[in-house]
Amino acid sequence: MRLTFVQMAYFSKTVVALALLSSTAVLAAPPPTPRRMSVLVVPMDKVAEAQQVKLETYMLEALGEYQGLTVKPTDELFGNPPEEEAQASLKRAETGFKESKEAFEARSYEDAERKLKATIKEFTRAASALKTCGHLCDAVAMYAAVLQARGEVEEAKIAILDLQALGPTFELDRKKYPQEFISLRATVATGRNAQLRGNVNVKTKPNGARIFLDGEFKGYSPIILETLPIGKHILRVERPGFKQWGTVVEVSPEETPINQELVATPGYKAYDSILDKLAGEALKEKGGATMASLAKTLSIDRALVGVLKEVEGSGTEITLGLYDLKNGSRLAVKRAKIQGDEYGQLKSELARMVNQLMIAGDGGGEKLSKSGDPLDNKSGQEDWNEEDRGGNRNTKDKKKKGGDPLERMDGMQDW
Repeated sequence: MRLTFVQMAYFSKTVVALALLSSTAVLAAPPPTPRRMSVLVVPMDKVAEAQQVKLETYMLEALGEYQGLTVKPTDELFGNPPEEEAQASLKRAETGFKESKEAFEARSYEDAERKLKATIKEFTRAASALKTCGHLCDAVAMYAAVLQARGEVEEAKIAILDLQALGPTFELDRKKYPQEFISLRATVATGRNAQLRGNVNVKTKPNGARIFLDGEFKGYSPIILETLPIGKHILRVERPGFKQWGTVVEVSPEETPINQELVATPGYKAYDSILDKLAGEALKEKGGATMASLAKTLSIDRALVGVLKEVEGSGTEITLGLYDLKNGSRLAVKRAKIQGDEYGQLKSELARMVNQLMIAGDGGGEKLSKSGDPLDNKSGQEDWNEEDRGGNRNTKDKKKKGGDPLERMDGMQDW
């Protein structure tokens, strides 16, 4: 059928109008919203409790490798607020430091000693707010120099040992400190007392808190910090859902015990009251009202929800599911035994587990970097002849290759 000139013109205008309408609709469409995800591990006993934060941290890092997700750490979900008193002490300490420094540089040693004592005490009270030694080391160095100048040499040596423990790489300004004090520090640093070591046994309630010593992350409580130089050290404790805590601990050749009960935030107290219900829903094929309420309260859409418990004689076991919290549907689930982390293998095992769940449950994100490791996404528990659920090999390939993930691998591939 032939179209007349008028019909052709009308048809062209219609096509152009539809094209413009379509392009306008595309331009007007809002960009896709990143899916908000997090990790919630429910410990069922004290042994599991000690591993909770570590496991959540490893799995959150694994989720961070995926595009299209907004990963919310547990610190953000439940808060990890600083101590108000520590913050106030830090402010007073910084003011005192300025005044002490002026007195020291003016060689008003009696006034400087008095002010430095008060300043160091305030810094000690502000331990949970200290990320590094900073001006505390400066204050201790000036205090030691003042003691020597006033003839209290033995007291000065003790202060120098504290300085060595707090800041082993702290350098003295030769323009600021007299040569006699620089020589005394060198003598103390090479003396017998400087070679002494001690341990600090840190326990918290609840277990599993992050432990920092002199600004460096050391592990999770309970933990024994071994072979530390004697003298003062800054100990800081953090756990999601609890107020930060810290102290300046005096290390001696005898083991120093630290037992601290942490203060929960109101949000974590509310969360803790529903943990049993959350664990019950996480062990079922479908979530429920608890998960739906968490989705709204914590502003997350999906979560990896795990139930962690001790298995007598064989470590701990985790049942980990990927859930759409809003409707409670379980998208994928895996169960694994955790034997330990002596060689740092736990992080890679959990990352592999997370990757399997994201693939099996259409986690909503594309991994940023693809590993060449032929065992990536493998837990070691799979039946090599079972049907592939990860979407990595199609059925036709499986018939040709078998189910062995090392098929056609010669061991020389660059992972």
